[in-house]
Amino acid sequence: MPNAKVLEQKQQKVSEVSEKLRDSASTVIADYRGLNVAQVTELRKTLREAGVEFEVLKNTLMRRATAETELTDLDEHLTGPTAVAFSKEDAVAAAKILSQFAKKNEHLKIKAGVVEGKVVSESEIKALADLPSREGLLSMLLSVLQAPVRNFALAVKAVSEKDGEAQQA
Repeated sequence: MPNAKVLEQKQQKVSEVSEKLRDSASTVIADYRGLNVAQVTELRKTLREAGVEFEVLKNTLMRRATAETELTDLDEHLTGPTAVAFSKEDAVAAAKILSQFAKKNEHLKIKAGVVEGKVVSESEIKALADLPSREGLLSMLLSVLQAPVRNFALAVKAVSEKDGEAQQA
């Protein structure tokens, strides 16, 4: 029978992981089997710089956390070594970094994830990773909003130049 202290620590860890699952903008689950220590260290550093928390967790612990958060659809992906990336602010950051890293290192395999409280597949995570950054999307929106004003200004300028030419003639 497990020690009461150990059992309490495990329950506390399950609660902690459940809270992270609830609070994260996105969570990505990956299989890291085959990566060496240097590669994992590089991945952790890159994720940390982007504000993403990366943990290796036991599958039983994750299953208990998914049961608490009603994300049991993730359980089918919890096989083999499991690493979890929690991104609190940027929903795209974890997916983008892990996808780029997986392209360079075939040993890292993205399994599934959670985005805005919804379980998503590997293909959806990769599609999310292909989206432009928040800044890129904002600049695209700004250029779309500026286009009508810019076109109107060019039309006014062309009309005034045409009127100027007509007056000179």
